[in-house]
Formats: sequence, structure tokens, C-alpha cells
Amino acid sequence: MRRKYLAWSLAIVGALVALIQFVPYGRIDPPEPARREPGWDSPQTRALAQRACFDCHSNQTVWPWYALIAPASWLIRHDVDDGRGHVNFSNWDRLQRGLRGVRGDVMEGRMPPWYYLPLHPQARLTPAEKEALLQGLAATIAKDTPPQPPPRQRAANPERKSTE
Repeated sequence: MRRKYLAWSLAIVGALVALIQFVPYGRIDPPEPARREPGWDSPQTRALAQRACFDCHSNQTVWPWYALIAPASWLIRHDVDDGRGHVNFSNWDRLQRGLRGVRGDVMEGRMPPWYYLPLHPQARLTPAEKEALLQGLAATIAKDTPPQPPPRQRAANPERKSTE
């Protein structure tokens, strides 16, 4: 009896996995050409950024084979879209919302994300490489500043009415 339930369960799971392949989100689009890369301060900075950042933060994503299979394709596509929305080295002439937090993200280990590193060990940077990347990015940004979001404004205080 248990084998019958197990067989049915596996058949249902297999059918669901097959069906979700038809959900269109997460499909790999043809590569979008780079509009404009930053004026890198050095080839070393670009090489470090390419190695650790470009898969999610550029239009030069190298899509692994498992990026074609849902639900992994959904998660990968979400991460790439989110990464490009914060910093996109291929569209340096556009707003780069995430540049302010790059130093903290890299030094505290949030970038590259922990779940990316086991399948992409080349993206793991040593502390010296992290520091070289961050110094190079700072020099690149100083040399070729992309558009930035406007500074946050505090809400205006309503005028206080005097009580007389």
C-alpha cells in the first residue's frame, strides 16, 4: 500500500515539475548589448568585477544549464533582475541605485550571496581581492560617476501653531 502511495506521489510531483516548465517567467532572454560600461580605473578592477559581479550586475550574464529549469529559473531570473536594478555595469549611463551600499555588502559577505558561491567558486574573493575591488570601484566612480538617485529628503515638519 505504501508503495502505491509513493508511486502516486512521485507521479504527481513529476507532473507538477513538468507543468511548471510552461510558466513563462524566468526564461532567458537574448543578451542585451551593453549601453555603456564605466570608465574602469584599471583592467584589474574590471576583471574582479567581472569575476564576482557581472552574472547579476551586467547584461553579460552567463546562464548556467539549470537556469532553464523551473523553479530554479524563476529564482535565478529574480536575482538577476534585482541585481541589475541596483547596479548594472552594462548600463552605466542609467541610474545606479545600489552604489551607496556596495562597500558594506561586499565586506559583510552579502555580495556575492552565499547561495551563489557553491556553484560559482570563481566569484569567491579573498579579503585582499575584496579590498582591491572596492578601492578600484571607488576610483572608477570618482573618475566616471553614473547618475545617482536624489538624496533622501526629510518630511517637512508642519508649522506648529502657537497656543496663546
